[in-house]
Amino acid sequence: MGMDGDQPVADRPQQADVAARAGVSLATVDRVLNRRKGVKERTRQRVLEAARELGFLSEREEAALGGERPLNIVVLLPAGSNPYLRLLGERLRARLDSAGPAGPVLRCFFIESFSAQALAEALRRNAAWADGIAFFAIEHPVVREAAAEVVAAGTRLVTIVSDLGSVPGIAHVGLDNRAVGRTAGLLIGRLSGGRAGAVALVAGSRHYRAHSEREAGFLSIQEELFPQLRIHGMREGHDDAAENYRHTLALLEQVPDLVGIYNVGGSSGGITRALREQDRQDVIFVGHGLTPDTRRAVLEGTMDAIFDQDPDMLISRAIEGLSGPAPVQRPLKLDIYFSENLP
Repeated sequence: MGMDGDQPVADRPQQADVAARAGVSLATVDRVLNRRKGVKERTRQRVLEAARELGFLSEREEAALGGERPLNIVVLLPAGSNPYLRLLGERLRARLDSAGPAGPVLRCFFIESFSAQALAEALRRNAAWADGIAFFAIEHPVVREAAAEVVAAGTRLVTIVSDLGSVPGIAHVGLDNRAVGRTAGLLIGRLSGGRAGAVALVAGSRHYRAHSEREAGFLSIQEELFPQLRIHGMREGHDDAAENYRHTLALLEQVPDLVGIYNVGGSSGGITRALREQDRQDVIFVGHGLTPDTRRAVLEGTMDAIFDQDPDMLISRAIEGLSGPAPVQRPLKLDIYFSENLP
């Protein structure tokens, strides 16, 4: 860090020397030099001044570190094979690569899917570094408890895609999922052309509030407008293509009058694979997430429509919610793609 190349290594000042001169702990010096949170401004300036006086930092490096500290933001996403979540991770990595010095410092971590305990631990662990955390919420008491602790300690939280309900101090960025479910029900009902039969739902997990709200919206409009269609229950595929494939094969075998399938969650590739193998293009299929596999399925006619929320807009709104004043709670725009309007 700005050290004279001719100075013997043994004579070069170390972080311990900076800590001693500034009268702070070694951990505080580390936080200042790495622009972590949790250091008072007066202490931060004292550490930087001591580092420059000792020759640990050049004047230029001191000036760079002396400016306003950028926000530290963490994004927590479920691990697994869900193509939309992988796409979201890729868009976040692209932001990391192009981020300028004035923007927030972003980190993205994939954690065990559908594990409330893993999410709660990740929230607590990352709150030590992060000023704000955006996360795909699991509606569970241990997650609520961890989220409440983190907010009370001063770290801002924003849920993305799926929320925790009305938890004070936590904003949400995502769709109006009940309206999304009703839209899916309306679309399948209209496309059925008056046929009587069964409609099946596949979800990642009801522990995702987004999925349970979509289910509720779908059921409500089916009962209101399409009484000739009966709901064949909800199957949880955990956003895994192999599980969704097995569920769909079972549905095609067990439900001879199957009219449609609504994939409330992700990983639609398993469903389209089963429909393709069984040559069942008569089954109306609607799912979520514009990704290469769903695009291909719509173009070949195995999938009828894709419901999508723009990943870049989702990321931007989440970062805005963590960086500025408390955001206005307004749903993202739902994009619906057919073979004729794919972007």
